[in-house]
Amino acid sequence: MEEARLHEVIGANLAAVRGRIEAAARAAGRPEGAVTLVAVSKTHPIEAVRAALQAGQRIFGENRVQEALTKFPALRREFPDLVLHLIGPLQTNKVKDALAHGDVIETVDRPRLAEALAREIAKTGRRPACFIEVNTGEEPQKAGVLPVAADAFIGECRDRHHLPIVGLMCVPPEHEESALHFALLREIARRNGLLQLSMGMSADFETAIRFGATHVRVGTAIFGARRVMGAAAE
Repeated sequence: MEEARLHEVIGANLAAVRGRIEAAARAAGRPEGAVTLVAVSKTHPIEAVRAALQAGQRIFGENRVQEALTKFPALRREFPDLVLHLIGPLQTNKVKDALAHGDVIETVDRPRLAEALAREIAKTGRRPACFIEVNTGEEPQKAGVLPVAADAFIGECRDRHHLPIVGLMCVPPEHEESALHFALLREIARRNGLLQLSMGMSADFETAIRFGATHVRVGTAIFGARRVMGAAAE
């Protein structure tokens, strides 16, 4: 797609998504600005991200640290106020790069990763906000702490590792009613005194807003269909 057309399409898509977020928030009785849009740019080229930045979007989500490193250091020089959320499963050997380049880590999901993050934070002093990922559907192929273990893991991350835990995130099973999973995540957050909920994607972010999402992760509705990545992406 030529550059001018890319800018036009992404700008229009962003405006439409923002309008839907605002309408859903109003319908749920949420205050203006209660919901943050995280534009998920995974698999999309740097030109698409730049088009979104030029349309005023500043908060982005990437799944893979290595892919993020091919786009965001250069973009941050152009747009120093951009904010990068790392939203995919995080390998412990990528923690150093994740802390160096990510502003928010949404996928703290196991003790070994919590330990690695705590060590790197102690070394660098850099403390990006962290969300704990909960596998609300208890799907064996997915990352995330199981709901039954979530309270203990939240306590371990806070009390033992002193991680800056601000909220919870989830990815509901594809063929289940997402509202049930959003309600579960909201309840786990409530009983642990966590105020931020990262939940809802292109297909269900309006439902997530109704259940209290503070962050919605929207990719396809902004950038179009996800591109297929090569096996060497990370």
